[in-house]
Amino acid sequence: MSDHVIPAPQVHVIPVAGAGTFPVRRVYCIGRNYAAHAIEMGHDPNREPPFFFQKNPNNLDPSGEFPYPPHSSDVHHEAEMLVALKSGGTNISVDDALDHVFGYGLSLDMTRRDLQGQMKKMGRPWEIGKAFERSAPCGPIHKASEVGHLNRGPITLTVNGEVRQEGDLNQMIWKVPEMISYLSDYFELAAGDVILSGTPSGVGPVNRGDVMVLAVDKLGSLTVRVT
Repeated sequence: MSDHVIPAPQVHVIPVAGAGTFPVRRVYCIGRNYAAHAIEMGHDPNREPPFFFQKNPNNLDPSGEFPYPPHSSDVHHEAEMLVALKSGGTNISVDDALDHVFGYGLSLDMTRRDLQGQMKKMGRPWEIGKAFERSAPCGPIHKASEVGHLNRGPITLTVNGEVRQEGDLNQMIWKVPEMISYLSDYFELAAGDVILSGTPSGVGPVNRGDVMVLAVDKLGSLTVRVT
């Protein structure tokens, strides 16, 4: 019999391409990791060290639907590649970082931009704009042993068939090994950790009824309807 005084929360899982599920421990998101997007958001990409914020594990949602969230009238799409870790540790070197990667997937970092903007002006954390329910629609994880380690290739997002975001993974300011190494200097990474690796320029608003399609070479496509 359990000693828990309330029912234990379920471990949140997302699908793995082919078979199985990936249990999620933590979700780290890097900010402004494509130069054009950093400029788009009013920042100088040549002067900033990397920075991260977190979403919650159960924000990752493979359902294919994104419910428009409350208390916002300006919700933006941000197309990202997801990195899933099979192991971790501290002070991981850049050279060893990819040894900890289980696989890659597609995800969206949906953002209540108006609420995020308010928090920025007040010098407060961004969670109210970033870590709300189902704020990270995602697809299945593709094993690195099958697709390799992705460091280049087009990443695109269309909304209702119109191209909104278009870039290449090689445009990331901080590459996947560098992100893992940097994070491990400040946090103890572990199996089940997920990293959202940043978004190209072209972020913008969505409305109920819109259909978003995110694609990255070797990872297929992810279709998400705004409801």
